[in-house]
Amino acid sequence: MILSDSNNRFLEIMALIIGSFLFALGINLFVIPQHFGEGGVTGVTIILFYLFQWEPWLTSLVINAFLVIIGYRFLGKITTIYTVIVVAFLSIFLHVTKTWDIASHEPTVNAIFGGVIIGLGIGLIVRVGGTSAGTGILAKIANKYLSWNISYALLFFDLIVVFASLFIIGFEKMMLTILMLFVATKVMDFVVEGLNPKKAITIVSLKQDELAEQISIELNRGVTVLTGYGYYTKEPKEILYTVITKQEVPALKKIIRKTDKDAFVTIHDARDVFGEGFVDISK
Repeated sequence: MILSDSNNRFLEIMALIIGSFLFALGINLFVIPQHFGEGGVTGVTIILFYLFQWEPWLTSLVINAFLVIIGYRFLGKITTIYTVIVVAFLSIFLHVTKTWDIASHEPTVNAIFGGVIIGLGIGLIVRVGGTSAGTGILAKIANKYLSWNISYALLFFDLIVVFASLFIIGFEKMMLTILMLFVATKVMDFVVEGLNPKKAITIVSLKQDELAEQISIELNRGVTVLTGYGYYTKEPKEILYTVITKQEVPALKKIIRKTDKDAFVTIHDARDVFGEGFVDISK
């Protein structure tokens, strides 16, 4: 078990290093050469580079180190360690790759591929439990003291930086920056959630036994039966709960239509699913 934990920790640290490299590569190959902006602390460092030619690797290190110092208590021990690793290697790779170049001068293509590379990098970092410091820490502070939703806080701080860059990079470059950030967000979600996102299904039906049997036989999925009651009628009900892949949703709908077309069904996105038939949580 100790060996397994050590191996997992090593792989997670490697993911942090590779993610930091890809993040830095996206900045130096696509963002700065095209005079794009960015969100968060990286966006601030890029603005300072455009205005004063301050080295992004150095300003990124200084600002993120300051944020880690004031915000470490909001991250937890492992996340703090991982964040320090990311901050350090991001600065190193921003310095190492600053002279790298790519023969591409089409702004839209660069925005898309910049978003892909940056999204891959951040996705790897987030997937193993790390952060790139910056606005992630500010969002946690805002959540604690202002009760802001963390996702909205992240968006708020990133948009402040992006719109501030308007006065330096211009409106067209800002629009391309927003396109790049959109692509990066989608790629990051893909990396974090995996190739095959799952769906959590809740079914309320008078034919729960037949439905459960068909789901077990045709989809080979386990079904949990929950006990509840209708608030208005006070009649007891048995509620079915199961988790399936996205590709199995049409087959499930077909089963429900065939068995009980009056069933009440809700379908939810499931980010991570562990257990029999899915991912072993110990891995």
